[in-house]
Amino acid sequence: MAGKFISYSRDDTRELAGKLADKVRKGDIVALFGELGAGKTCFVQGFAKAFGITEIVNSPSFAIVNVYKGKMPVYHMDFYRIDNPDEIRAIGCEDYFYGDGICLIEWAEKAENIIPPDRKEIHIKIISEKKREISIKGFDF
Repeated sequence: MAGKFISYSRDDTRELAGKLADKVRKGDIVALFGELGAGKTCFVQGFAKAFGITEIVNSPSFAIVNVYKGKMPVYHMDFYRIDNPDEIRAIGCEDYFYGDGICLIEWAEKAENIIPPDRKEIHIKIISEKKREISIKGFDF
């Protein structure tokens, strides 16, 4: 199912992510799309909180992958620094796609041909400094 939502704050974005976290199952992939500063990491923070993760959730721009342990593992990936999809394969990110947890992938557009097509998608568009349009695809409501 698809839908569009308006977020007026980081808290709104985190709250929406928490609600969507209830809709995922082991093996799901959530691909996040949006320009720099749109709120992708904020979304992941809300999602992680819903999974009982208490540690600080930051974007793994340099590490590429952070693994958080909660109700089930959350594999948080950030492909911002990736220049070539072959780098994703070389790092072994595809192993996480079929792991025991949930994958959340920031800058998913850099790996669209690698990420399995049955993924869920979150597209975040900046409307203004505090307003975001969040389009959701693949979630059951």
